Amino acid sequence: MHPSTTSDDALGLWYALGRLYDGAAGWGRRSTMAGFVVACLVGASVLLSAPAVGTSWAGPYAAAIPVGAGLVFGGGLFGWRLAGFWKRRAALGRALGERGLDARRPTLAGLGAYYDVQLVLLRSGYEYLKDRRGPRARRSVRLLEQTFGFTPEDPFETGPLNVVPDTPAMLVLRERWERRLEACLEQGGPPRVGYLEDATYRIFPREMDVLEELEMRAAYLRISCGLLRERYGKKGSVSLPEDLRRRAERDIREYRAVGGR
Repeated sequence: MHPSTTSDDALGLWYALGRLYDGAAGWGRRSTMAGFVVACLVGASVLLSAPAVGTSWAGPYAAAIPVGAGLVFGGGLFGWRLAGFWKRRAALGRALGERGLDARRPTLAGLGAYYDVQLVLLRSGYEYLKDRRGPRARRSVRLLEQTFGFTPEDPFETGPLNVVPDTPAMLVLRERWERRLEACLEQGGPPRVGYLEDATYRIFPREMDVLEELEMRAAYLRISCGLLRERYGKKGSVSLPEDLRRRAERDIREYRAVGGR
């Protein structure tokens, strides 16, 4: 669901930024694995060449050569990818800026780039976090409130869910959050966010294909089913009032259907 105020080219830029952040996830692990493979290959080459030429050419550094090769290759690969990431992000930031948008504040102009399914996931994460203790949870709650206009008083529940995407109830919530974001512009608007926040919360808009939508549905249903177990136990929904029981059974059924357990 997109308000008409969000142009198609702006949507494409936001979604390209989301894909860039998705692609950056796991770079460190992949670069480490690549470096490990290179270290193993170089180490095997040194061992296999020993009967023919010995290891005197390497002196006391024979054992360090594979490790060094792995570090250089893995570090170089990570640095190359990182340089490409910053270059691409800067280009997208300039393109968004030319359209009056801020690449570090995706909700400054409202929620028009967000599909309902992502907003349900983000609001479900907020619902989960606001019941947690500790400074990290409180910072996360505050960030989501400032970025999306969420409040504890929203007519939104999860565990079980009382709102699903693409319904009149979801439209009411979207409009409520939009009004709160607009009202907060006088205090400076939403905070600046980047890769770290997106890696934690997937805070930037995502384009919905079938796989992306299924993953997000599974994620918010996982939160709902987890809160159901916390609040009512594994079989607690049996004794719930009719409306709550129906919603709980729907969440559990849909979670299993999209690949949950």
